[in-house]
Amino acid sequence: MKVLITGGSGYIGSHICMELLLEGMDAVVIDNLTNAHIDNLREIEEYTGKKIAFYEGDVRDRKLLDQIFQEHEIDAVIHLAAKKSISESVKFPVDYYDNNISGTLQLLETMRLSGCRTMYFSSSASVYGPQEKNPITEEFTVGGCTNAYARSKLMAEEMLEDLYQSDASWNITVFRYFNPIGAHHSGVIGEEPNELSTNLMPCLIQAVSGQRDDLKVYGNDYPTPDGTGVRDYIHVVDLAKAHVCALRNLEGKTGYRIYNLGTGTGYSVLELIHTFEKVTGLNVPYGIAERRPGDLASCYCSSEKARKELGWETYYDLEDMCRTTWKWHKNLLRREKQGKINAE
Repeated sequence: MKVLITGGSGYIGSHICMELLLEGMDAVVIDNLTNAHIDNLREIEEYTGKKIAFYEGDVRDRKLLDQIFQEHEIDAVIHLAAKKSISESVKFPVDYYDNNISGTLQLLETMRLSGCRTMYFSSSASVYGPQEKNPITEEFTVGGCTNAYARSKLMAEEMLEDLYQSDASWNITVFRYFNPIGAHHSGVIGEEPNELSTNLMPCLIQAVSGQRDDLKVYGNDYPTPDGTGVRDYIHVVDLAKAHVCALRNLEGKTGYRIYNLGTGTGYSVLELIHTFEKVTGLNVPYGIAERRPGDLASCYCSSEKARKELGWETYYDLEDMCRTTWKWHKNLLRREKQGKINAE
């Protein structure tokens, strides 16, 4: 099976590429590298001994998309390419709609003309908006989104559902990601954002390594066991394996499906911090700041539907998420140091 991964050089995309190759599939990647690293694909090729067909470019580039589908018989598309900073989307909403919606439209039209009608779409738990109870199931109401990023994901979902309703020959699966963290157990790939990240784990690593004074914990007066926000953190490899399970179990089946991808367990910010300290022996400097507008006290999902229908299970726990993240960071520092030595 040959799979096109848009945004395949990024954090989640690279881990999906790794799992596809390890499962004997072929990967084709398009990525504009604005928030990704080509080195990820080189490391994957070295680790797996398999080649990845890579195209540098934007998913809105119809000419490039046509070229890819002409040069490869694509069986399925995993569509990850999107802008994803919530704060940035508030400042530049039109950029987000242009990139996230227009890119999806161009890709779908190319797929339609090429005869490829299988798509796995990377969506987000943010489409649910504020919820009064947990765990969140796929039947919960969506909408009430507070930023352009979340709205762009919801609009894309609605677009995909409309497409299937108009043409039942499509095989469309929507994955609503919760909070992926961690890195591959080998330490060869992990999260290395080009942009200034506001995600918890990159900020934690920056605090530990002295790149920032401390980790800001936004709010310690929520109605949670320790007062800090609770989220559903899922190991990125577990998330990647869900795509493999779907490719195996949904091959040749038409339909429109939605699955939550999370562990089904909520972990607080302080619980994550203390777990990281436990497995690494390091001290995480952190300070309490005021709550951020729109942040929820608690948000975690039920992933029972994916377990039953896809045969997917999560394997890694919170300690694994912290341990593999730190292993990746140390390997990254060694690579950067070695690169400087070689350059000299």
